[in-house]
Amino acid sequence: MLNSQVDLSQDQIPAVSRLRPIEAFTGSLALRTYLTLREAIIALAFRPGEALRKPEICDALGVSRSPVSEAIARLAAEGLVDVVPQAGTFVARFSMDEIREGAFLREAIELAGIEALASIITDDQLVQLRRNIRVQEALVQDGDVAGFYQLDAEFHALLLSFTGHRKLGQVAATAWVHVDRARQLILPVPGRVAATLTEHQAILAALVARDPAAARDAMRGHLRQLLTSLEPLERERPELFAPT
Repeated sequence: MLNSQVDLSQDQIPAVSRLRPIEAFTGSLALRTYLTLREAIIALAFRPGEALRKPEICDALGVSRSPVSEAIARLAAEGLVDVVPQAGTFVARFSMDEIREGAFLREAIELAGIEALASIITDDQLVQLRRNIRVQEALVQDGDVAGFYQLDAEFHALLLSFTGHRKLGQVAATAWVHVDRARQLILPVPGRVAATLTEHQAILAALVARDPAAARDAMRGHLRQLLTSLEPLERERPELFAPT
């Protein structure tokens, strides 16, 4: 199941090589520190169970301990890191309970959103979705998994934004955070990115037809395929998961 391209033995790689510079982000110093750490954790640049060493992170980002401590507190509140007294801070291992709950919440949001959108979507919005899909197609041909992942996220963000509900995307992203991190394991699996593209194309086709039922069915199939792919990982890579 797990492709050899996914390398989780990265704890010997210096943090500076795994973190984007804070200048790539906007906001306060603490916010930028949080964003670069969060990005690296979700992208599995830091593997589940790996210790986060504050001095090394401070050196890598060129910041003091204070913004790093604030960032870690925020990540802990999201369940992305575990702070163990007298032991240190560790990247949280995956939890299938959290993944299933996140998938349930995201499905509820996206199914309601796509069903409503199918009746009101505009021609201009369809153009934006087609452009996104065309770039996805090029990235699949190029074998650019990281680039495809970004366009995948943009595709779903566009769908939610087109509903007109401003906070929907933020709520969905919060619900999805544990699934989002775990899904990094399956995107490099041969055929998975191409299958995801096909699923996106089916969603777009239903929207072009302005068929709410077909759009809902296409989205449900897409989201459930992801969970089906994730569930065997608990058996195949138990070291990545918290004990149940």
